Amino acid sequence: MAQSVIRTVVARYKSAKSNGHQWSEVHFQLPEYDLVWNRDYSLNQDLFSVNTLSGRLKFKFEKKAMKRYFNGTWKFGTAKLVHKFNKWFLHIPMTKKFEELEPQNVNHVVGIDLGVNFLATTYDTHGKTNFFSGKQIKQKRGHYQALRKQLAKKQTASARSRIKAIGSRENRYVTDVNHQITKALVEHYPRGTCFVLEDLTGVRKATERVCVSHRYVTVSWAFHQFREMLTYKAAMKGQLVIVVNPAYTSQTCPKCAHRAKENRHKKTHTFCCKNCAYTSNDDRIGAMNLHDKGMKTLCGGTILA
Repeated sequence: MAQSVIRTVVARYKSAKSNGHQWSEVHFQLPEYDLVWNRDYSLNQDLFSVNTLSGRLKFKFEKKAMKRYFNGTWKFGTAKLVHKFNKWFLHIPMTKKFEELEPQNVNHVVGIDLGVNFLATTYDTHGKTNFFSGKQIKQKRGHYQALRKQLAKKQTASARSRIKAIGSRENRYVTDVNHQITKALVEHYPRGTCFVLEDLTGVRKATERVCVSHRYVTVSWAFHQFREMLTYKAAMKGQLVIVVNPAYTSQTCPKCAHRAKENRHKKTHTFCCKNCAYTSNDDRIGAMNLHDKGMKTLCGGTILA
């Protein structure tokens, strides 16, 4: 156990160095202990065994919720024992190898347009569209932003501590929202589905020209986290995620391919083609164009991600 503590501290310093942070003393606010599987801890039948400075301790545990992880296909990783809220929590990482879906085996394609008013808008091979509203999320994040602004004016130690706590709470909220949406997507569509996302690399730089009052909501949503969550959840369900170039997806008519800035009306969130007069929601148009780009990418055999 003592050796594990030393390794944990060394690893924290190595992580800080590799991430380019300036040297500073590492502090652990809460007690924690890294446990190596089958050395520091084990789960045998109905007993949880953990190594301590006073020897091994064994406890009975209920594995009903964990039953699927004991079928021999999952591997237990290095767990972390954390003390929070006067209770001890054991975080156990699980890994499993899933068969990757090959492009030639895709039987369903779903374009997903990510945004602010609608966090995700989908358009699938059958022509069906789903919207995941972002109105409530915008309101809640606006509330957090207003609280931080009020506290920043006080310039006190307690206010700074409160701002940090609010930031952590908002991060947890955003993560939970991304979990819910990505889970709903992979469960709604069948095995063999390919999800097509925009390649949003560099989106922060591209949105720096946005009005300052709108920049917070536009720039700071965790789109990369959304993509990562969807990717691993899709793999578990026998599905695939690819990314395509997002250029002109909101300006191009999916019916006649006419492209013009005037096709899209940002204030009303509508799309009206100046050539064929096709009209729809602008986020839905983006999802339709992503669906078409995904089909071309799969037919061409070039997978971008």
